[in-house]
Amino acid sequence: MNYLRLYFTILVLLLFAINSKGQQSKYIVYLTSKSETGFSLTQPSAYLSARAIERRTRYNISIDSTDLPVVEKYVDSIRTAGIVTILGRLRWINAVMIQTTDAAALNKINSFSFVKSKDSIALRSTYKGKIVKNNPVVTALPANERNQQIAADVFQYGASSTQVKMHNGDFLHNIGATGHNMYMAFLDGGFFGYLTNPLFDSVRLQNRFLATKDFVLNEVSVNEDNAHGMQCLSTVASNKPGVFTGSAPHASFFLLRTEDVFTEQLIEEYNWALGAEYADSAGVDVISSSVGYSTFDNTAYDHTYAQMNGNTTIVSKHADMAAKKGLLVVNSNGNEGDKSWKFLVAPADGDSVLAVGAVNSSNLIAAFSSFGPTSDGQVKADVVSLGQGATISTTSGTPGTSNGTSFSAPNMAGLATCLWQLFPEVNNQKIITTLHKSSDKYLSPQPQYGYGLPDMKTAVGLLVAELSTANSSVNNCTATIQWGSKDIASMQYKVERKLPGETNYSVIQTVAAKGTVFSAQNYSINDAMQVSGIIQYRITQVMDTNTTSYRAYAIDSVSVTAGSSCATTNILDPAASNEKIKLFPNPASTGKLFAQFKEQSNGNFVIQIVNVQGKVVQQELYNKPSGAATKQINLRTMPSGKYLLVVFKNGERYSSSGFIKQ
Repeated sequence: MNYLRLYFTILVLLLFAINSKGQQSKYIVYLTSKSETGFSLTQPSAYLSARAIERRTRYNISIDSTDLPVVEKYVDSIRTAGIVTILGRLRWINAVMIQTTDAAALNKINSFSFVKSKDSIALRSTYKGKIVKNNPVVTALPANERNQQIAADVFQYGASSTQVKMHNGDFLHNIGATGHNMYMAFLDGGFFGYLTNPLFDSVRLQNRFLATKDFVLNEVSVNEDNAHGMQCLSTVASNKPGVFTGSAPHASFFLLRTEDVFTEQLIEEYNWALGAEYADSAGVDVISSSVGYSTFDNTAYDHTYAQMNGNTTIVSKHADMAAKKGLLVVNSNGNEGDKSWKFLVAPADGDSVLAVGAVNSSNLIAAFSSFGPTSDGQVKADVVSLGQGATISTTSGTPGTSNGTSFSAPNMAGLATCLWQLFPEVNNQKIITTLHKSSDKYLSPQPQYGYGLPDMKTAVGLLVAELSTANSSVNNCTATIQWGSKDIASMQYKVERKLPGETNYSVIQTVAAKGTVFSAQNYSINDAMQVSGIIQYRITQVMDTNTTSYRAYAIDSVSVTAGSSCATTNILDPAASNEKIKLFPNPASTGKLFAQFKEQSNGNFVIQIVNVQGKVVQQELYNKPSGAATKQINLRTMPSGKYLLVVFKNGERYSSSGFIKQ
C-alpha cells in the first residue's frame, strides 16, 4: 500500500514537471532596436501593402519605426542558437515568438546584445480537431422562418431581418452601402466548412475570401478547425436571398485563426497580435474579433479587473495599436454578465476598440452580456446589437440561432463597415463616436448597454450634417444659396427661410437629390428678397422620403442681409405689377382671389403673399397644368389691407402683382 502511494506521488510529481516544462516552452523575446534593419521608412512598399500605405496617407498617419519589420539577422541568430522554432515576429513591439526546451539555447539567446528581455507565454496546443470546448449551441430555424422575403429592400434578408433592421441597417444597404471594396479580417478560433458552406457561395464565386492564416498551427488552412469563427463570419458574409443575408454581404474577407479553443493560454493574446499586424499590413479596414481574455488555464497568467484599463494586457495594447494604424477594431464585450467575473474581457477594454454587448430582439439586455465600465472608467460596452437569439449559420449551412456577444460584435462590425464605405474621408474614431451618438442611450449610458443600440440612418444623418457645406451671396435683391452634401437620388433637400421678425422657418423650395450613387453633390437656388434686414436660410436633408420612416437632418444654415431697396412696400402699387399673371377681382371683396396664368406650359410654382411689412403671410405650391390656367387663392383668414402676390418658378422670381383685400 505504501509502495502504491509512493507510486502515485511520483506520478503526480512527474506530471507536474512535464506540465511546468511545457508551460515554459514558449517565449516572447524582446529586441533592443531595429537599427540594423535593411528597410527604410521612405520605402514602405517593401513591407506594407499599397492599401496599408493608402490608409496611412488618407488619415495622415505617419509611417514610423513600429512599421519596420523585426531585423531578420537577429531572428536568424535566435533560430540557430540551438533547438529553437520561430513562431512569429511582432514588429509593433519589436519581438520574436519562439518555442524551445533547450536551456543552453535560452542562455545563449539571453547573452545576445540585441536581446532586451524574454518572458514565458505558456503552452501552445498542437491538437487539431473539430469539436471544442465552449462551442455555442446552435438551434436550426424551421424552413418557414428562413424565407421571409421583403421585396421593398435591395436584399431579401430572411432569417436575419431582425438583426439588420433593428439598426436600420437595411437603409445602408438600400442606398448602396453593402461593404463593396471594404476589407474585413476575422480573428477567431477557426472557420470550419467555410469552403463549402452554401451561405458563402457568392463570396467564393467572386473571390472575396482574400487570404487565410492559422497562427496557432503556423499553416494556411482554417477550414477544418473550430466552427465559431465561421458562425461569426456568417452574420456578415451570408448572402442567400430570402434565407439569410449578412450585415456586409459584399465585403472582402481575411480569415485568421488566432485562438486555440482547446486551451486558454497567454500565447493566444500574442497570436491575436500576429493577426492584427497581418491585417494591418494587408490593408484591412475593419477587424472583427469575438475572443476575449481574463482567466487562463494557468492562473498565474490571470488578469485582474484593475488590468481592464486598455493599457495593460498584451491583446488590448495591440488592439489599440491596430486602431492607431487606422483600422476599426470591433470586439465582443464578453459573456460574463451572469458569471462571477461579471466584467468585460480584453481587448474590449481598449480605449480605441468598439466593444459590443448583446440584447434580444426587444432591445432588452442579455443577462450574460458583460458589464462595464473599464477599471479606468471608460463606458463599455460601447454599443449593443442582437446577441440573444442571433441568426448564424449551422455547420450544414442553414440558418440557426445562438447566443453570445460573439455574434452581436460581427453584426455591428459589418454595419460599421458599410457606414465607413459611405464616408471614407472620416477615420475609425469618427465612425465609433458617430455610432455612439446615433445610439438610443447616448445621453445616459448604462453599465451593460453602454451607449445603446446604434441607428444607421441617424449615423448617416449625423455625418452628412457634419461634412456638408453651404454659402450665400446677394445680387440685386436675389439671394443665391449654394450647398454641398453627400446624397443619392432617393433623398431630397428642403430649403427653409426665416424672415426678419419671424420665429419659425418656412419651406420655400424642395430640391431632389441627384446622386446616382451615394456621393458628394453641389446645389444652388435663387430666392428673390422682398424685405430688408437679415434673412436666414436652413438646408435640411431628407434621408428617407418614405412617409413611415421620414428622417430629416438640418445639414447647414446661412444668412444674407437685404438692403432697404429690396423691401416690397415700394411696389405694392398695381402699376408696378407685370403682366405674366392677371389678378381678379382686385380689390378682392369676397375672400377669394384668382390668379390667371398666361403661360401655356406646365410647371411647378411657389405662390407667396407678402404684407406691407415684407413678411410672407401665406405660401403654397402650385403644380400648373399645360394650357391656360386659373388658380384660386383663399384670402378669408387674412385681414384687410394691401398685399403683394409673388410667384416663383424654379427658384427665380416669375411674377409680382399688388392687390387689395377688402
